[in-house]
Amino acid sequence: MDSLKLYEYAWLVPTLPLLSAMIVGIGLISFNQATNKLRQVNSIFIISTLGACLTLSVALFWSQWQGAEPYTKMIEWASAGDFSLSMGYTIDHLSSLMLVIVTTVALLVMIYTDGYMAHDEGYVRFYAYLSIFSASMLGLVVSPNLVQVYIFWELVGMCSYLLIGFWYDRKAAADACQKAFVTNRVGDFGLLLGMLGLYWATGSFDFGEMGIRLHELVVSGELAGWLAALFAVLVFLGPVAKSAQFPLHVWLPDAMEGPTPISALIHAATMVAAGVFLIARMYPVFEPIPVAMDLVSWVGCFTALLGATIALTQNDIKKGLAYSTISQLGYMVMAMGIGAYSAGLFHLMTHAYFKAMLFLCSGSVIHGMEEVVGHEPVLAQDMRLMGNLRKYMPITSSCFLIGTLAICGIPPFAGFWSKDEILGLAFEANPALWLIGWLTAGLTAFYMFRMYFMTFEGDFRGKDHQIQEELLAAANIIPTDEGHHGEKPHESPLTMTFPLMMLAIPSMLVGFLGMPWNNRFEEFIASPNEAVTEVAHHFDLTEFLIMAGNSVGIALIGITLASLMYSSKKIDPSAIASKFPTLYQFSLNKWYFDEFYDSVFVKGCRRIARGIMEVDYKVVDGAVNLTGLFTIVSGEGLKYLENGRAQFYALIVFGAVLSFVIAFSVIG
Repeated sequence: MDSLKLYEYAWLVPTLPLLSAMIVGIGLISFNQATNKLRQVNSIFIISTLGACLTLSVALFWSQWQGAEPYTKMIEWASAGDFSLSMGYTIDHLSSLMLVIVTTVALLVMIYTDGYMAHDEGYVRFYAYLSIFSASMLGLVVSPNLVQVYIFWELVGMCSYLLIGFWYDRKAAADACQKAFVTNRVGDFGLLLGMLGLYWATGSFDFGEMGIRLHELVVSGELAGWLAALFAVLVFLGPVAKSAQFPLHVWLPDAMEGPTPISALIHAATMVAAGVFLIARMYPVFEPIPVAMDLVSWVGCFTALLGATIALTQNDIKKGLAYSTISQLGYMVMAMGIGAYSAGLFHLMTHAYFKAMLFLCSGSVIHGMEEVVGHEPVLAQDMRLMGNLRKYMPITSSCFLIGTLAICGIPPFAGFWSKDEILGLAFEANPALWLIGWLTAGLTAFYMFRMYFMTFEGDFRGKDHQIQEELLAAANIIPTDEGHHGEKPHESPLTMTFPLMMLAIPSMLVGFLGMPWNNRFEEFIASPNEAVTEVAHHFDLTEFLIMAGNSVGIALIGITLASLMYSSKKIDPSAIASKFPTLYQFSLNKWYFDEFYDSVFVKGCRRIARGIMEVDYKVVDGAVNLTGLFTIVSGEGLKYLENGRAQFYALIVFGAVLSFVIAFSVIG
C-alpha cells in the first residue's frame, strides 16, 4: 500500500471500533439472550477490529517517523453565509504517536478483560463499552479542529460514565459515575466558553490558525491581553477536569469502583490522556500567553505533590495507584506549562505503558485474593490483607516490580528517561518547580515500594479474620462467606498474564527512544511552534549526571525508607503515624477535599434548591392557587345571579341605573 493510499484509509482507525460496538450493541438490544450466549464470538470480533486498527496505526506512525508530510482530509459539514465548519481527520506526528499508544493499550486491556470478566453477566456489554470508548478516544486524537475535538471529548466522558458505573447495582459505583460526570461537566463548561471566546476573537476553530490570529490581535492591540489569557484559562479548565488536576481531581480515585480493566484504560490511554493531549493540541494558543503557561505549570506542580502526599497512606491498592496517576499527570501538565512540550508527551507515552501494567497487575492481585476473601472489594483490594503474594503470583509480582521501578524513575526503565527530562527542564525554567517535582519523586518511590512490599513481601495476611472484621465494620458491611473457595491466592490465567508481560517490554525499553543524547524522538514530537530551547539544546553529560543523580538519589532514599518500614520492619509505620497524627489524618482523608466539596457544593446546592422549592411552593404556586380560588368564588357568586328570570334581570338593570344616577348626582 503506497503512502497516500495509507493515509486515505486512516479514517478506519476510529471507525472500525465504533462499527464493532454498534453491531454488538444492536445485537444486545434486539437479540439479547442470543448475543450474550455468543460471548467468545463477540469478544474475538471486537478484539480483531482493534487489532486491525493497531496495525494501521503502526503503519501511519512509521510513515510519519520516516519523514512523511502531515495529512489532513476535510469535508464541509455545515455552512451558513460567511460561516463554514469542516470535519475530517488529520495525521501528523502527535496524532500518529497517540494512535499507537491508544490502540496498543486498548488491545491488551481487551485481551485481559476476557480473563478478568469471564464470569460476569455483563461480559458482552462490557466489550461493547470498551470498543466505543476506544473509538471515542481515537476520534479525538485525529480531530483537525476544536469543534470535532469537543464532540469526541464528550463521547469519552459519556463512555467513562457508563464504564465507571458498569456495576450500577452497587451504590458506590453508581455514586462514583455520577461524581465523575458532574465534575467533568464543570471543566467542560469552561472549555465550551473558552472555545466560543476564541472563535469570537479569531473566527476560526483550527488549532494553528487560532494561535497565530490570537497572537496578532494581542500584539496589534485589537484584543486585550487579559481577555486572551481568560480564553486560554477557560480552555484549560477542560484538561483540568479530564486529566484530574487540582481542584477537579476528586473524581478519579472514585472511578476505581469500575472493573479494573477500565481503570487501566482510563488511567493510561483514554480519559486522562485526553486532557494532556488537548493542551498539546492547543499549544499554539497557550505558548504566547505567559500568564496561562505559568498557571498550567503551577497547577501541574501542585497536583503532582498533592497526589503523592495522599498516596502515602492509602490502603486500597487501586486507589493508591489512582493517586499515583494524579501525581504523574501533574508532571505532564507542569512540563507543558514550562515549555517542555516534547518531554510532557514523552512522559505521557512511557506512563501509559507502565501505568496500564500496574493497574492490570492490581486486577490480577484482586482476582487472586478473591479466591481467599471473597468478592467484597473492601477485602479483596485492601493491602493490609495481602502479603507474600510473590510466592503465589510470580508473573504478576515481577511485572508489578518492573512497573514500580519504572514509575520511580530508576534507570534504565522507561520512567527514568521521561521524568528526568521533565525535572531537568523544570530546573532551567524555575528552580522552585524543580524542587517540588524532585521531592515528589522521592514520595513516589516511597509510596510505590510501600505498595509493593505490602502486597508481595512479608507474610500472607488474607486469613486474618480480625483484620477482615475491622475492615468490614469500618465500611458498615455485614460479613458473609460468599465467594470463599480456597486457602491461598493463585496466579491469574494466561489471558490476564499475557498482557502484563507484553506491557512489561515497553515499560523497560520504550524510554530508550528519548535518551537525551538522541534528539530524534524529541524533534519528532516537537511543538508546532518549534520549542527551540527544548529541541536544539546540546547534550551536556555533566549536567545530565548531576540532574539524574539527584532524581535517582531521592528515589533511592524513598525506596530505602519503604524497605525499612514495610519489608524489614525496622521502623514501625504506626509509631510514625502516632507522632504526627494531624499530618497522617490529613493524608489518609485525602486533604478533606471530599468533605469540603460535599459541605460547600453538594449540601450548599441542596440548600439553594430547597429555598427555590419554598419560593416555588409558596409564591408561584400560591399565586396560581389564589387565581383559581378567586375564579371559584366569583363563579359561585355569579351563578346565583343567572337564574333565567326576566324580572330579576330587569331589577338588576334598574338597580344599576339607579346607582349611576345617585353617583352622578352626588359627584355633581
